[in-house]
Amino acid sequence: MNKLKVVISDYYYESIQQEAAVMADIGAELLDYHCQTEDEVIAVAADCDALICQFAPITRRVIEAMSRCRVIVRYAIGVDNIDLSAAEEHGIYVCNVPDYGIDEVSNHAIALLLDCAKKLTYLAGQVKQGNCGYTTVKPLYRVEGKTLGLMGFGRIPQLVARKMAGFGVHIIAHDPMMNEDQARKLGVTAVSFEELLAQSDYLSVHCPLTAQTHHLFNWESFQLMKPTAVFINTARGAVVKEEDLVRALEEGEIAMAGIDVTETEPIPQDHPLLRLDNAVVTPHVAWYSEEAVESLQLKAAQEVARVLSGQLPLHPVNHPKQR
Repeated sequence: MNKLKVVISDYYYESIQQEAAVMADIGAELLDYHCQTEDEVIAVAADCDALICQFAPITRRVIEAMSRCRVIVRYAIGVDNIDLSAAEEHGIYVCNVPDYGIDEVSNHAIALLLDCAKKLTYLAGQVKQGNCGYTTVKPLYRVEGKTLGLMGFGRIPQLVARKMAGFGVHIIAHDPMMNEDQARKLGVTAVSFEELLAQSDYLSVHCPLTAQTHHLFNWESFQLMKPTAVFINTARGAVVKEEDLVRALEEGEIAMAGIDVTETEPIPQDHPLLRLDNAVVTPHVAWYSEEAVESLQLKAAQEVARVLSGQLPLHPVNHPKQR
């Protein structure tokens, strides 16, 4: 019997000792690479039994070349670099790690919200220029009593709701798959997308990137928001049409934006968002802590081991046909 072969197509972690230990426990061979293209992935993974990936493109062409593969696991929550339909057709589970960094991302979203609401980054810059009067930050508004809108109501926005409840804000959310029982328990009101835009003083985005959410936040959306609104995105960059966000910030359609994800990453140094005083941009680090990295790597490996041992995965994001 051939030894099970598990391939890591790409990663940027310091060590994969955890993954190696998990694979050794099931008698699998672990091979790690740093692929960037379809051809590179095919060259190393065509005969694999399982694939762990990070940013490499796992396209239909790649999937069709992997005749033995049973499961693909991504080091992430989002799986937008993997062709889910192709994987389903070829009987391959696609899995994510949905719970490795929810505390980190929820905290980062709240940190960006409060930074923008209090204009902290802007104020710190003013102090360095010798401008220390409170008038440099006018106008500034109280957080208590405002409305926090959540686009999406999965694990992360639910945790945001729990944490922000102590700030005395009214919380609303829009999600086509809304768990209304959970919303009621958290004191969150379900609203339409249009109501979310119109009512939110702070709007925090937590939805996946799909064909339906691509550029969901565009010029038309920003025009429906309050001119005093703060817009936060820690989800996926392409959910936002960036040139429209820049225009909305420049023309006063919204007041501030806190952005951790952009369409091109890393964000180009000449990107117009970086020259705006009313935009706070961080480099897609909301997910990060030392504990989160350790959890992510271990759980990805454990999901592979689970499937290769004949068990059902814990976190499949597709429904593959039986081979």
